[in-house]
Amino acid sequence: MAQVTEDSLSTTEPLLKVRGLEKHFGPVQALYAVDLDLPAGQVTALAGDNGAGKSVLTKCISGVYQADHGQIFWEGEPVHIRNTRDAAHLGVETVYQDLALCDNLDIVQNMFLGRELLRRQLLDEDEMERQAAKTLAGLRVTTVRSIRQPVASLSGGQRQSVAVAKAVMWNSKLVIMDEPTAALGVVQTRQVLDLMKRLRDRGLAVMMISHNLTDVFEVADRIAVLYLGRMVIQDRASNFDRQSVVEYMTTGGMSRGGGQAAH
Repeated sequence: MAQVTEDSLSTTEPLLKVRGLEKHFGPVQALYAVDLDLPAGQVTALAGDNGAGKSVLTKCISGVYQADHGQIFWEGEPVHIRNTRDAAHLGVETVYQDLALCDNLDIVQNMFLGRELLRRQLLDEDEMERQAAKTLAGLRVTTVRSIRQPVASLSGGQRQSVAVAKAVMWNSKLVIMDEPTAALGVVQTRQVLDLMKRLRDRGLAVMMISHNLTDVFEVADRIAVLYLGRMVIQDRASNFDRQSVVEYMTTGGMSRGGGQAAH
């Protein structure tokens, strides 16, 4: 059972709150009564070993899967997220590891894919360019040569930045990022971590799923750890060190006999 911490007793209502979430796939149970808080204006890192249930929990929040039991609250109100459209309507956008970008299209076309703007039955290219440029500038994504360059020509960090800009363009309030710095070099990782900080500073809730604890401790305000489908702890990042996070990930934290996470 997840430990109650000073963080969970905060009087501020989280943007998104998960309570008692369970998910089965036939006879296999992937999530057991999971609780999770995602406050606005904070980066919450979701950590856990392979098979811990991180992607299943993420997909329940983003509408890819429907939970079997439990409740999701959005701004304090119970909601039913039946599909990805429901999630997007609330303001939940997910940037998956594969980024779901089309290499043969340019940046503007990617950012408006499936949501193209029309003017008199024709594509409103000028307005789409204007909005795309404004969003990229607002996130200080300045390394792309042109918003009309094909996505295939971008570096890994630039692609991640475009995927995030696409996500925040649609009045999103919660951005979920799946392994955002995987396979990126040092400079590109720095770009993406800075981008996540800017999302937080704009008041968005950010959830990052990451194995990279260096990145986690650089940007996360809070850390939540899943172990074999159970949420074993969530608390302020300052109440953890690397060793304690690894221990919770690999043993469920049982060897510590409960109590507060190590400082």
